[in-house]
Amino acid sequence: MPKTLNELINTENPSWTILKEWIALAKNKVEILPVNKEKAEEALVQAQVSTRSLMGAIIYETGGLLIENGWIRILGSGCDKMKRSLPAWNKGKTFTEYGEIPPYLLVADDAAGGIFAINGGYLGEDRGKIYYNSPNSLKWQSLDIEYSQFLLFCFENDLNEFYQELRWNGWENDILNLDPDYCYIFSPFLWTKEGRDINQVERKTVSMEEGYNFNMEMKTALRK
Repeated sequence: MPKTLNELINTENPSWTILKEWIALAKNKVEILPVNKEKAEEALVQAQVSTRSLMGAIIYETGGLLIENGWIRILGSGCDKMKRSLPAWNKGKTFTEYGEIPPYLLVADDAAGGIFAINGGYLGEDRGKIYYNSPNSLKWQSLDIEYSQFLLFCFENDLNEFYQELRWNGWENDILNLDPDYCYIFSPFLWTKEGRDINQVERKTVSMEEGYNFNMEMKTALRK
């Protein structure tokens, strides 16, 4: 039986207190997107995670988190600025109906079209670890960290080092006006020899839905 909203809201040990402390001390810019109570309650029940967990706290207390002006978008319950909620974004991609256990769970993405997911067993034997699907390889790669460590990675790490092949000259200004429900796609494709230098390719913005579907279709095609 699915848990009710009251069962999922943990008033004694909510993780939001910890998260607020982490965000206050973050080295990277973190924007907490506003929360809509009704959307948050709905998303929490759909996701079936407790507010005692960090994921539950982000869903219940935020519309999502934007890292470095939206270069990374951590999914919450959605809002006007970033409409996608974590459970709704996964529906039709990693599961068919709410309550199903997905093979992996999409939890964040970035402006370059990269995707972060929690391994549910499909991506490797390291269940619970975060994987990244990079637009310059289209391969799931384990980061060997769990969700809590992923949040700290977003808050504390030098993201220029992680994204050294995916950030072009002037990216900081370009993403200031990028809707966090959109991403860039590149031509020539970044996984080709011609597309290896991101400063020499053309960029255009597409919805994250289109970017996700395109990368997954290309990923499947390259395996054949």
